[in-house]
Amino acid sequence: MIVRQFISWVRTAPAGERAEATRALARAYLISDLSEDDRAAAEGALLMQLDDPSPLVRRAMAEVFAGSIAAPPAIVQALALDQVTVALLVLESSPLLIDADLVDLVAIGDRDVQCAIARRAALPASICAAIAEVGHAAAALELVENATAALPAFSLGRIVERHGHLAALREALLAREDLPSALRLSLVAKLSETLVQFVAGRNWLSADRAARLATEAAERSTVSIAAGSRGEDLAALVGHLRITGQLTAGLILRALLSGNVDLFEAAVVELTGLPPQRVAGLSQDGGSAAVTALLSRAGLPASTFAAFRAALDAVREIGFVGSIEGRGRLHRRMVERVLTACADDAEATAPLMVLLRRFSTESAREEARLFCDELAAVDDDPFALIAA
Repeated sequence: MIVRQFISWVRTAPAGERAEATRALARAYLISDLSEDDRAAAEGALLMQLDDPSPLVRRAMAEVFAGSIAAPPAIVQALALDQVTVALLVLESSPLLIDADLVDLVAIGDRDVQCAIARRAALPASICAAIAEVGHAAAALELVENATAALPAFSLGRIVERHGHLAALREALLAREDLPSALRLSLVAKLSETLVQFVAGRNWLSADRAARLATEAAERSTVSIAAGSRGEDLAALVGHLRITGQLTAGLILRALLSGNVDLFEAAVVELTGLPPQRVAGLSQDGGSAAVTALLSRAGLPASTFAAFRAALDAVREIGFVGSIEGRGRLHRRMVERVLTACADDAEATAPLMVLLRRFSTESAREEARLFCDELAAVDDDPFALIAA
C-alpha cells in the first residue's frame, strides 16, 4: 500500500521532495522488515526512479546504496553508469561491483570515473593494472596514494613509464617504501631529462654541458639509491643499469670509492656471471692477480685496473662504510689514495685521470659541506659540543 501511494505521489512532487522520498524508500528497503511482496514492490519503485529526470533523485539512491552489500544489484549497476555526480558514490565504495565491471569502467570512463575507482579500498591487482595501463595521470596519482591497493611492481613500472615526467606523481611514487630501486632510478632519469631540456632551452648552459652535469648527477643518485638496496632489489637495479647502458666503469668505480662494496660486487656478478660468494671472496681477500683477472672477465677497461686495485686496497685498510648515507657519497681519503696510485701508473689514461680529479673535487666539496653543517649544528645547539 505504501509503495503504491509512493508511485502515485512521486509523479507530480517537486524534485527535492522526490529525492527525500526516494531516500526514505531506499533506506526502508535496506533496514525495514518487509514482506517479500513489499520488498519486490519497493525494488520496482526504485528501479522506476532511475528514469527520474532529476539527478537529485538518483544521487539520493546512490548515497543510500553505495556502501551496502544488500542493495539491489541492478540499481547499483545502473547508478554506476549514471552521470558523474551520481556514479562516483557507487564507483568508489559499492561492494556489488565485481572486478570485471570495474576494469570495463576504467577502460570507458573519464578521469573522474577512473579516480573514483582508484580510491576504492583493497583494490585488487587486476584493476590496478588497468588503471596503470590506460588511466589518466590523476587516476594514477590516486592509485599510487591508495595505501590499501594491491599495486604490483609491473604496474608501478607502467605508471613510471607513462607519467613519471609529472612532478606530483614522481613525489608520490618516491614516497612509497615498496618502490623498486630500478624504478626510483627511472624517475631520476626522467627528472634529469626534464631539467636538461629546461636549462638548455633557457640557454643557461649548452646542451652538451647540461647533459654532462645531468649524467654526473644521475650517477650520484644511482649510488645513493643502491646504498639502500639489498638482495634481489639490488640485483634488479644492477640488471636495469646494464640493460640501459649505465653500468659503466666510471659508475662502478664511483660506487667503490663511496665505500659501497655491495654495489661493486653486484655489478661484477652481473658482468661476469660468477657466483656472488666467489666475487665477494676475490674482491675482499684476493691478491692483485686475482682482482685483475676478475676485472678482466667483467670486461672493464685495462686502463682502470690500477684504480680498482687501489680502491679495493683502500676499502680493506679504511674499512667498510656501514651507514646508507655514507655509502651514497665519495670518500675523500679513498679518492686521493687512488688518484696517487694512478698518477704513477703507466696504463692510466688521461680520461681516467680527468675522472679521478673530478671525483677528488667532488669529494672535497662534500667533505667541506658536511664540516660546515656540523659547525652550524653546534652554533644552533651550543651544548652539542660539550655533549660530544
